[in-house]
Amino acid sequence: MTDSPPRQVAVALRYEKGEDPAPRVVASGRGFIAEEILRLAFENGVKVREDAELADLLGAVDIGEIIPYPAFAAVAEILSYIYRAQR
Repeated sequence: MTDSPPRQVAVALRYEKGEDPAPRVVASGRGFIAEEILRLAFENGVKVREDAELADLLGAVDIGEIIPYPAFAAVAEILSYIYRAQR
């Protein structure tokens, strides 16, 4: 029996300061859907970070829901990086 390669996972978050209480999941998918999320992100200059464990955790969150508490530290680190990169 051969193991198939793991399917790619992608999750997109949205956070609007003053509008959202915390980041929300706005897109999530595996395989082809993940590839489309990444394609759109790259085409639109959205910063992308690889983190398989975080993607798996956030991939279980329903679209439109706020990220779970265990993900706050990792997401805060990513947002901090993005804000610094945009300056």
